[in-house]
Amino acid sequence: LRMFQVKLIVTGDDFGYCPRRNQGIVECFLAGAVSNVSLLVNGSAAADAAELARRYSIPIGLHANLSEGSPVCEALKTNSSLLNEEGFFHGKMGFRTALSKGLLNMSEVKRELKAQVELFCELTGHLPPHMDGHQHVHVLPEVRHVFAEVLEEYGIQYTRVPIEPGLHNCEWIAPSLMEFYLGVEEDSLNTVDVFTRHGIRWPDIYIGLSTMGKNMSVSAIWSAIDTAIAEFTSKAPAHPAPQRRAVTIELMVHPGYPSVPPVGGCGEGPDDFSQSWERLHELQTLIKPELQSHYKTRNIQLCSFKDL
Repeated sequence: LRMFQVKLIVTGDDFGYCPRRNQGIVECFLAGAVSNVSLLVNGSAAADAAELARRYSIPIGLHANLSEGSPVCEALKTNSSLLNEEGFFHGKMGFRTALSKGLLNMSEVKRELKAQVELFCELTGHLPPHMDGHQHVHVLPEVRHVFAEVLEEYGIQYTRVPIEPGLHNCEWIAPSLMEFYLGVEEDSLNTVDVFTRHGIRWPDIYIGLSTMGKNMSVSAIWSAIDTAIAEFTSKAPAHPAPQRRAVTIELMVHPGYPSVPPVGGCGEGPDDFSQSWERLHELQTLIKPELQSHYKTRNIQLCSFKDL
């Protein structure tokens, strides 16, 4: 199994969501527990997050958001198919419902995605090396095509395709959540060809659904990595020894200190998950020394997308 050198990108999602999320993610980065972050440019603390990334040289990409809070494109802040009656994005499930009913204008989706890339550049001074979707909207039907076009136009090379090995065997995941995850998986499988056609790349392996929030533990992360590598190596063609290569894995995490309303969010205050103890639980798990030492003994090297 260990013929492969493993490159692990531990991405802290939702950077910029609130000051307490930013603080937790930075602490994880400084502890060597997170190696990459994903910025919500419409987050209430996005400018602060970009400044922290600059100060601590944290590798940063774009967490494109079409489902929570307010758009960043001025023209879409009023009278847009992306907004509900309250004037905010439709929400994680609301977005999917509106999409399935054919109510979303894809040219507006594209304008908003481009506006978020532009704002990212303003905040950080560079293009995002990677770009994925908040609440996995980027792999949804129709959206996936527009998303791929935007990445290709800007020359953004990497994204995330949330297909997690062993997900079906995770009996600790609540049925309602599992139903959502399996939908994400199906959408992701249908997205592979689209992203491939546009020359977009992603790590060999994605993990993070089975280890979110209260389900995160040192042993859960170890076993998710081991399951994924075992599955990957069983499918990989057998190369002669000189052609051994690194296996790349992205582990999606959401560490942070719980948000305290009204501070935080993306325009309409923080959601339940961000106010819960589960964020802090992730932070505390990720910085455990036994997790760090496990990486070292298993020849797992933490890195970011620009190191691939």
